[in-house]
Amino acid sequence: MSHWKDTSSLTPLRATGFAVSMALMAGTFLAPHAVLAQSTPVSNSSIRSSTAPAAAAVEDEGDIPETPAGTMSPADNAAPAATAAPIAAADQKPSDETTGAILDEDMIRLNTREAPLDERLPARKPEPNPAAEETPGIRIGTFVLRPTVTQSINTETQKDAGIKKKRGFLETDLHATLTSDWALHQLTVTTDGAWQKNVSGEGEEQPDFRIDGDLRLDLPEDTTAHIIGGYHFYREDTDDPNAIQNADQQSDVQEFSTGASIERDFGILRGSTAIDVSRTIYSDATLSDGTTVSLADRNETSGTIRGRIGYELSPALIPFIEGNVGKTVYDESIDSAGFRRSGDSYGAKVGVELDLGEKLRGEVGVGYQTATFDDDRLSDIDAAVVDAQLFWSPLRGTDVNIGLLTSINPSTTAGESGYVSHALTTGVTHQLRDNLTGTVLGGIIYRDYPSDSPTSDETVYTTSAGLTWNINRYLDMTSTIGYELTSRKTSSDSEQWRAGVGLKLKH
Repeated sequence: MSHWKDTSSLTPLRATGFAVSMALMAGTFLAPHAVLAQSTPVSNSSIRSSTAPAAAAVEDEGDIPETPAGTMSPADNAAPAATAAPIAAADQKPSDETTGAILDEDMIRLNTREAPLDERLPARKPEPNPAAEETPGIRIGTFVLRPTVTQSINTETQKDAGIKKKRGFLETDLHATLTSDWALHQLTVTTDGAWQKNVSGEGEEQPDFRIDGDLRLDLPEDTTAHIIGGYHFYREDTDDPNAIQNADQQSDVQEFSTGASIERDFGILRGSTAIDVSRTIYSDATLSDGTTVSLADRNETSGTIRGRIGYELSPALIPFIEGNVGKTVYDESIDSAGFRRSGDSYGAKVGVELDLGEKLRGEVGVGYQTATFDDDRLSDIDAAVVDAQLFWSPLRGTDVNIGLLTSINPSTTAGESGYVSHALTTGVTHQLRDNLTGTVLGGIIYRDYPSDSPTSDETVYTTSAGLTWNINRYLDMTSTIGYELTSRKTSSDSEQWRAGVGLKLKH
């Protein structure tokens, strides 16, 4: 008789089933009646599912003596139970005794379970950077105040018509936001200010202060209203076309503004209307010999009404059409040069609003604008309008701001009606490191005078760069450098260089 060979492919589980099969074959020869009494065949799977005591019971049946015909032996009574036991056990999970206490049902399977292909580890969140986080602010009732004060030391060099001036000055900048914490509606007040003090050289100080408020009202039926108001104080720039030539100190300008707007959604249509009113007051200018020049004839009040309707192709794309009508009234109907400068303005444009989330948002529009004057000696000013304001983030940590603005600027120079300003501005902010941010700004302003104007066209180029180092959550170190060039066709150019370093305290 040949012998079975033990190979490495015979697993402990298969070896157990083989031993049970040999025991059953031996029982067949020793106890034929017990085998014939089993009407249901026993499969290998049932054998694998049976327990060791059950197999031993079958082997013991060979020792029972044979009984006469017609008499049921104890083995006959045990046969149905022995047959049912493997069948019932086949539907049960293999026990630890059969599989060796460590093996599980995966060893019986040929196609074991594997991890899904799309299973990935959760994205690692960037570690929080306390230096770049927003300050908690100061709680004032239901408002939160976030003030910022920057103290810097600067140097400036100006060159105009062959005259060069250089000065060193201290500048204190203030920025603060006051925001309500209401469940409905919101009030936001923003304040910006700059105060300069010369410490060396000569040059004109440029104070500036602005405060703006915006009350948003959340009304029923997808309606939102805004009530705004503001005040702006600044000193007129020497390079301004309306500035007094050879003045030691230009006029101080005060601007008051107020307005209201309402916007409502009508399904796929969006409609809005607004009214804005502004008041401008000029102080006297001081000449080099100490005398003053009154500029009261430049004081004026202007108002504008505008309306817009848009069609929502999708939440990210809304074409619109907009129109506006305005009127300007001067305090003195006839200025010091004998001209009546009050007048009207009209404009219209079409465009599209974009909102692609953080990557790209803003609006672009083209149209037409015109301004007329009460005095027939002043020619009308009209221009094609191209306006755009886009915010683009090409990659994380980089923000790009692109602006286009076309505007009509009336003049107060004798015989001059004004000019059209075409301005292009760009700004790029990039996070070089977690606590270091770089900023680059640039702009071009083209002042286009009418063909019959005695003043020639001019172009202003500006560029600047700065670094901000977040020392901690409440303190930054800043550095800036900038350059401005005003190019004129018929007169000499003017240049300005400025650089400075400072510390910014935040709360």
